[in-house]
Amino acid sequence: MGRLLLLFIVVPIVELILLIQLGGLIGLWPTIGLIVVTGAAGASLARWQGLSVLRQIQLDMASGKLPGGALVDGVIILMAAALMVTPGLLTDIFGFLCLVPSVRGVMKRMLKRRLERAITDGSGSFFIRVGGGGPGPIG
Repeated sequence: MGRLLLLFIVVPIVELILLIQLGGLIGLWPTIGLIVVTGAAGASLARWQGLSVLRQIQLDMASGKLPGGALVDGVIILMAAALMVTPGLLTDIFGFLCLVPSVRGVMKRMLKRRLERAITDGSGSFFIRVGGGGPGPIG
């Protein structure tokens, strides 16, 4: 509950306060312009980096390697794109940081450690589905 509260209530309130403050400093239209420009730039960067990651996944699979690292990069880039199209300064800053390869590397290492810890202490649940297709007909 605490993290969801932070994500869905506190972050938008802080974003709104920052946007109001920025609007007071530089004016309404420049603030709106900044929101539009950062959203468009973020979407463009995310698309460019996402295509790069897709090519890496294809190369890994063609050479018989599992594309684990590239898949994690893709998830982080997708998260960055969602943050970038969300109006706000904090989300834009965090989204841009997710698009920086060195920052993504740090995030990947942190996620790996967290996943390893969840596996070793038994606090994580993982489900693996083997086989394709959806569930069979009921009846």
